[in-house]
Amino acid sequence: MTPPTLYHCPDARSLRCLWAAEEAAIDVDLKLLRFPPRAFEPDYRAVNPLMTVPGWVEDGRLMTESAAICERIAEGTPLEVRRDEADYWDYRNWLHRSDATLTFPLAIMIRYTRVEPEERRLAQAVEDYRAFFGGRAKSIEAALADGREWLVAGRFTIADIAIGYAAFLATTLGAGDVLGEATRAWLGRCMARDGFRRARARQAVA
Repeated sequence: MTPPTLYHCPDARSLRCLWAAEEAAIDVDLKLLRFPPRAFEPDYRAVNPLMTVPGWVEDGRLMTESAAICERIAEGTPLEVRRDEADYWDYRNWLHRSDATLTFPLAIMIRYTRVEPEERRLAQAVEDYRAFFGGRAKSIEAALADGREWLVAGRFTIADIAIGYAAFLATTLGAGDVLGEATRAWLGRCMARDGFRRARARQAVA
């Protein structure tokens, strides 16, 4: 059977998918792209007209949303929270929150610190969206305040991957200090996992 193909930029949100695949022991054909693909990878448009990562191609179908790809990877594994589990809707809410609420302000920070040319970078936008992220990240701290190890279902799931990536990305942008104490400890547990370590090692040599 031909493995799925994952188009990925190092430490971009496609890392969620590579991390999930490593956790689920799913083999993927990893295609490493330069970031941002729209500037450096013109041939990628034939695969994904959006020119975004991730691009997940399986059985002729393209998927482009990292949380949805994580759901596909997790299906039938302990990484998934099943509909008959008490935390199912909390789990689904975390998956949507990972991008709509948490990764969005970080994407603005990336744009105005790394993507735009020097003369178009906006320090005020970076600070504003750093604060925006900090306010939204309080939801992670609140969820972990009771001492729980993982976000839902009493085990590590793709909710931890999806949200954990956002927290990890914040640390790479100098915004790790807006994370609460419990959140930082939880992120440390996420990043200590073999799946996360393998994913980052693999992206370095692909």
